Amino acid sequence: MIASGIDAGSRAIKVVLADAADGAVVASAVHDQGVRQDELAMRLYDGLLAGRGLCRADVGFCVATGYARHAVSAADTTITEITCHARGVRALAPEARTIVEIGGQDSKLLRLDAGGTVHDFAMNDRCAAGTGRFLEVVAQRLGVELGALGDLARASRAPACISSMCVVFAETEIIGLLASGAAAADIVAGVLSAIASRIAAIAGRHMPEPVVFTGGVAMVPGMDAALSKALGQPVRLCPQPQMTGALGAALLAAERCKGE
Repeated sequence: MIASGIDAGSRAIKVVLADAADGAVVASAVHDQGVRQDELAMRLYDGLLAGRGLCRADVGFCVATGYARHAVSAADTTITEITCHARGVRALAPEARTIVEIGGQDSKLLRLDAGGTVHDFAMNDRCAAGTGRFLEVVAQRLGVELGALGDLARASRAPACISSMCVVFAETEIIGLLASGAAAADIVAGVLSAIASRIAAIAGRHMPEPVVFTGGVAMVPGMDAALSKALGQPVRLCPQPQMTGALGAALLAAERCKGE
């Protein structure tokens, strides 16, 4: 029997199929998010199943998570991103005690107890300046691919100071820096530092180690180093960071299968 997790995020849809018996991942896929959220999710979901010779009838339980989780028609239930990311990260990094997750539209910091249960959390979902959306705006303004930001940041010799706490004002600030002759590399390095500083602001002082970094923004090279500097302690990159929410959802679905 198969269990499935669908993470309908703000910027991408992720699907994980897992063996309901042991939680082993059978298949996974990701696709950019769009206007017809359920249609896109179901197309990705059905395609992934068909690629393994399966159909929805072979799925014992499906859990949806992410900001658009309530739009996923195939879901048997929905579970918050906080719970799903915690479960997914612990499966990939069992020693994790603090999780930093930065997605397209929000960022979260989760503190876990020794058993992996979320003890408490802090969340920034009111401003895009600490999220992947900020990086997309910067990439568009600089005329580069999102994946190239890390290489640019590594070339920086004097990171720019991005002081604005709003993505709209920060973009205006970046335009001013470009007009004054600031190098693109220095601007990107300054943006990564600004995002990391926002995470540090919501983190407070109590950060149990190890700290594990996940979410789509974790795939941007250099973001982990910026976080480590801002937090004042080592930050580990989670394997497959974009998929941890869907993985956690699939593992929780597998547990539901066992319980039935």
